[in-house]
Amino acid sequence: MSSPDEVAGPLPTDYEIAQATEMEPIWELVEPWGLGLDDLQYFGSYTAKVKHDAIDRLREQAEERPRNLVLVTGMTPTPKGEGKTVTTVGLGQTLNHIGEEAMIAIREPSLGPVFGVKGGAAGGGRSQVLPMEEINLHFTGDLHALTSAHNLIAAMLDAKIAQGNDLDIDVNDVSWPRAIDMNDRVLRETVVGLGGKTGGTPRENQFLLTAASELMAVLCMASGLADLKERVARIIVAYDGEGDPVTVNDIEATGAVTMLLRDAIKPNVVQTIEGTPAFVHGGPFANIAHGTNSLMADKAAFGMADYLVTEAGFGSDLGAEKFLNIVCRLGEMEPNAVVLVSSVRALKYHGENMWPADYDDIDAAGTGAVERGLENLDKHVENLQKFGVPVVVAVNRFPDDADEEVQVVLDHCRDDLDVPAAESTVFEEGSEGGVDLAERVVEAVESGEAEYAPLYEDEDSIKEKIHTVATEVYGADGVKYTGGADRDIERMEDLGFGDFPVCLSKTFHSLSDDASKKGAPTGWELEIREVYPSAGAGFLVALTGDVLTLPGLPSDPAAAGMDIDADGNISGLF
Repeated sequence: MSSPDEVAGPLPTDYEIAQATEMEPIWELVEPWGLGLDDLQYFGSYTAKVKHDAIDRLREQAEERPRNLVLVTGMTPTPKGEGKTVTTVGLGQTLNHIGEEAMIAIREPSLGPVFGVKGGAAGGGRSQVLPMEEINLHFTGDLHALTSAHNLIAAMLDAKIAQGNDLDIDVNDVSWPRAIDMNDRVLRETVVGLGGKTGGTPRENQFLLTAASELMAVLCMASGLADLKERVARIIVAYDGEGDPVTVNDIEATGAVTMLLRDAIKPNVVQTIEGTPAFVHGGPFANIAHGTNSLMADKAAFGMADYLVTEAGFGSDLGAEKFLNIVCRLGEMEPNAVVLVSSVRALKYHGENMWPADYDDIDAAGTGAVERGLENLDKHVENLQKFGVPVVVAVNRFPDDADEEVQVVLDHCRDDLDVPAAESTVFEEGSEGGVDLAERVVEAVESGEAEYAPLYEDEDSIKEKIHTVATEVYGADGVKYTGGADRDIERMEDLGFGDFPVCLSKTFHSLSDDASKKGAPTGWELEIREVYPSAGAGFLVALTGDVLTLPGLPSDPAAAGMDIDADGNISGLF
């Protein structure tokens, strides 16, 4: 594979860099990593899914080689994000550049955020996965398959109610909404069943983003097709008149739903700008789900390389906490190091206590704002160290960052926190800009200092688990339960879910449950308003504050700046 030609002047757009890169046919790219022609299901020349028998073989191979797991997470970000995916891709490329064998595993983009605030989610600059336009748009159809499977459950549930309701489903206790892979605020609360007798039974309903569907979590936690089917079967969709759960299996949807997900469960493999193989599979959000790519991709990657670099969504209080308390626990994995991505922009955002974000004011703020914002970075470092895993701070450098601003962060990490830190310019320079970071990550892994342990035990009560996350990770003084949360917890315990880990759904704008509070807020209580089971995935979801499971488009959505010309050239997909 050849890298893009050097271009004088400003860095080209992500799309221009992607288009200027000569990709290698995917079957040739992965052959040295242990995958043959017959191991792949092809989607053109540069994208493929890995077949189930190949996954099984890679898992066996993983037992015979090092399994160094590096998690990339971040401090509390601005709404634009601080470059976790760029850092993940860049670090994977750089590890190979310095002589290690490394694979990358990241989540698939959801069309909602792509057309909403953040735009594309395939990395960027010279640290992106390709083909970026396909990955950011329909890709291999995984999100569409999940949407269809989710809505098939909804349709079969309503058909059961309308066609005699032999399961005695309580129409006021239906817990399965409908799904759409688009930010559409008007569908958050709806009424279904209108139109007279033939329209079904009228009841309140809602839509959520496909990435927030339990099916997405189930897909990412499943170990294979048989396990996927078992998990789908036990998803709770409603409760009957006696308060007993009604499952997907009860409404006879298990087989059809699993059939729709037959191909979606196979991990997608693509390539980076520099030719590092990358799994891009699954896309649960970290503020409303567990926020990491599929376990199937992770386990396959362990059979192909000595290092796996993977990413957890949003700040470490969300994605990393869930990865370390839920995913590693259920997936039987132990991380060797964590990379915490920071940026001068995010530090100024917290230092200026800014809500909403004004990026002109952020840019104009000086080193004083950076210093004031360090309390947020410090809290994230402290949280991650509680899991017993070495932390390396990456300062993702933006073009307008001043040298003295970056140096403030590096000096603080090295001198005050006693944690390794490195400036990262992988966006602009690819692997050449990540050598310092990669070397520090290798040192952390090879130190053998990792003594991973989750923050709570399976045997802890539901409230004890929630309290642990609230106080140890978020910095709350305690927890208060509002609405029907206490009744929800009692129901969960009665149903035998007391030993499940907890997945807290919280704003990503703050360590607290109040999006306007920056830095590291103290003197507050976490509010839990609802607790419900994600029985198929194997955890409980606790809703805090006013987190939305279906975001809306902003006043100036990213989609408004996207276009395609008569020759099929795309612009604005960043």
